[in-house]
Amino acid sequence: MSSLPPRAGRRCHNALNPLHSTVYFSPDLGTEMAGIGVEDPNAAYFAARSAAMGAVGPGTVAAAFYNFNPELISRHLPAVWDTASPETVLAARLRAADATLRRLLGEEVVASDELAEAAELALRAAQACTRHARPLYAAHADLPVPAEPHLAYWHAATLLREHRGDAHLAALLLAGLDPLEALVSHTATGKGMAPRWILATRGWRRADWDAAQDRLRERGLLDAEGALTETGTALRSEVEDHTDRMDLAPYEHLGAKGVERLTELGRGFLLTAFAAGAFPSDATGQG
Repeated sequence: MSSLPPRAGRRCHNALNPLHSTVYFSPDLGTEMAGIGVEDPNAAYFAARSAAMGAVGPGTVAAAFYNFNPELISRHLPAVWDTASPETVLAARLRAADATLRRLLGEEVVASDELAEAAELALRAAQACTRHARPLYAAHADLPVPAEPHLAYWHAATLLREHRGDAHLAALLLAGLDPLEALVSHTATGKGMAPRWILATRGWRRADWDAAQDRLRERGLLDAEGALTETGTALRSEVEDHTDRMDLAPYEHLGAKGVERLTELGRGFLLTAFAAGAFPSDATGQG
């Protein structure tokens, strides 16, 4: 039995993960990637997030990222590695993270004792992450920890994000949700990205989305209006509960007090980032 309060690890993840994700929404990433010759936004994203795995091809990225149309990935990989090596891309991503955090949090927060404390706590939690069956986490775990506290915090948040993310894919497979069904059902919870945003960034067509909705209706998971049924709500809850169980180790290692403190600090940084316009206003919702 866990020594943590129910869903404490999930709450901590929800406080850390969005700040990690800001770099992928940030103009700073586009600037840094363009500076090394990668100007297409999709190519920049696929390269920046997969570079820790090396010069991988579209099959590896489709498997590890799960919910992108493989056709979209194939337009950019492996060709992007002819423009910039994974090492060059990783250096550009870290520069982008530095610029993004300084812009969103401000220099006072970046230099604060609180951020240094959060970095120490998040890195301590990540010590208990495991590599088996977690390709994106394992690849990032091989990267060095940046020296500056704000970048160490971002790096640790990356480790914790990908550790949970790899487990989440296993939970989706267990639930029998294919990539687009996972997106459709998550959006139906009211917590996922807006369909128009998904279609614009994930490479799927509206017909693909509609077909996924039809498959979920056939399973009794969606109703005629596209909302989750009671069965669908239960299944999405099971997915998150399975993910929690597979992602428990880092938070158990940190302990209840450490998790509570890290969550508190992470939420504070996240609120500051949100107030500074970290994310597009139309990225979430049902529209």
